Amino acid sequence: MENRRSVSPLRSRRAKLLAGVVALGAAGLMTAQTIVPSQLAFADAVRVDTAAPTDFSDVVRTVSPAVVSVQVKQAAEPRMMNFGGKDGFDEFFKGLPDGHPFQKFFRDFGGRGDNGQEQRRQPRQYGMSQGSGFFISEDGYVVTNHHVIDKGTEFTVIDQKGDEYQATLIGADKRTDLALLKVESDKDFTYVDFAKEAPEVGEWTVAIGNPFGLGGSVTAGIVSARGRDIGAGPYDDFIQIDAPVNRGNSGGPAFNMRGEVIGVNAAIFSPSGGNVGIAFAIPASTAQDVIMELKDDGTVVRGWLGVQIQNVTSDIAESLGLEEARGAIVAEAQENSPAQKAGLRSGDTILAVNGTEVEGPRELSKIIAAFEPDTTVDVTVWRDGKKQDIDVTLGRLQEQEQVASLQPEQAEETTSLDDLGLVLTTKAEAGMEGNGVVIAEIDPDSPAAEKRLNTGDVILEVAGMEVNSPADVLKALEKAEKDGRKAVLFRVETNNTTRFVALPMNLA
Repeated sequence: MENRRSVSPLRSRRAKLLAGVVALGAAGLMTAQTIVPSQLAFADAVRVDTAAPTDFSDVVRTVSPAVVSVQVKQAAEPRMMNFGGKDGFDEFFKGLPDGHPFQKFFRDFGGRGDNGQEQRRQPRQYGMSQGSGFFISEDGYVVTNHHVIDKGTEFTVIDQKGDEYQATLIGADKRTDLALLKVESDKDFTYVDFAKEAPEVGEWTVAIGNPFGLGGSVTAGIVSARGRDIGAGPYDDFIQIDAPVNRGNSGGPAFNMRGEVIGVNAAIFSPSGGNVGIAFAIPASTAQDVIMELKDDGTVVRGWLGVQIQNVTSDIAESLGLEEARGAIVAEAQENSPAQKAGLRSGDTILAVNGTEVEGPRELSKIIAAFEPDTTVDVTVWRDGKKQDIDVTLGRLQEQEQVASLQPEQAEETTSLDDLGLVLTTKAEAGMEGNGVVIAEIDPDSPAAEKRLNTGDVILEVAGMEVNSPADVLKALEKAEKDGRKAVLFRVETNNTTRFVALPMNLA
């Protein structure tokens, strides 16, 4: 039988194409303008020769002994059980004859509350929470999250072999959600190092932890983004990864392919509570600095400037005469703060600290926090259309109390600013004390509403001028229009918190 070799249609068409080209060349019909695919005048496409890893077993095998589960015993407040009420045991108790055994039962296990109803105190209840962590030294220091150990009374560290160790809390930092535990043991523990370089977006990462209390679970993914601000705190700078992370992974490490910790897993984004491929890790650079401070002092001490700040948008920059939208504008310098004592004031835009440029509020918070209290820093601000340097001696950052809200009354006498969609009144007419002009009404389709101004907000300044009447506002707007401003800056107080809002100029 004759041997036959099958030819695919693709190979057949390719052979016919090549034959045609040869025939054309032989006939002398190919010209200088004739282009074949291999001769297209384009630059070569980019390409990467590095192959993706086929498995992560070497990394996992090396670092797994350093990863632990963290069990936390938490004390709950004792609860009072109420036996009263018209349908409860109170009516039953009253109906019992004297000397009945149930009377003794209620006297022994309960007592009359303030409302005269029978109550009993339950024994103190204890809860258990679980998370993850990892050794950073052979003598037993363990990194985890603050929210893992929060309100804990006892801490147990469980290694990959199932061995349990009691641990003590060295310190915790709520603002960065980090905590440090210490295991006392004669054993030398396997530990891991923090990465010295930030990971690249697209780089492989492996997360190891204790999801749902299962222990020793490994997932893999890539670094999806860096510098994420998720609203967790003033120092947000999260690494986003798509390695599946779930409840219980908190405090566990995310590794690069060299077995270095690039981040501490801290949060997930999930509408349902389960993994959807978006997890956030505290960067190694942040974690290492905080953990070292906790190890040395048990707490983190940060510098304090004492200002309420907000982002500089393009319209705010235009209203201030800045060439570009950057920096952090001071909405208010807090009373008796280092900023107020140094002369910083509302409307100043902070552009740099000790020569380090400030891109926005988050960068300013991180820069100031890196200084020790009592350090004097050079703050560069934009004021009255020019730069100015101010020396500020920083204080020590403390936890701030929440400011109470204020609900002003409506006023009857008003002045309308139709172009801005505002109706204004004085504080006196609104039954309020102090400086400023009250927004009595607002058009929901107006520029003011788009900037989230609301009825009851108090306008304190317009274009840098203090205002105490609607006439003052009109005067400031006319001046801004005369100066050629395309937007005018309002300083507004809402619930005792001030902010700046830039509204477009469109006066008749």
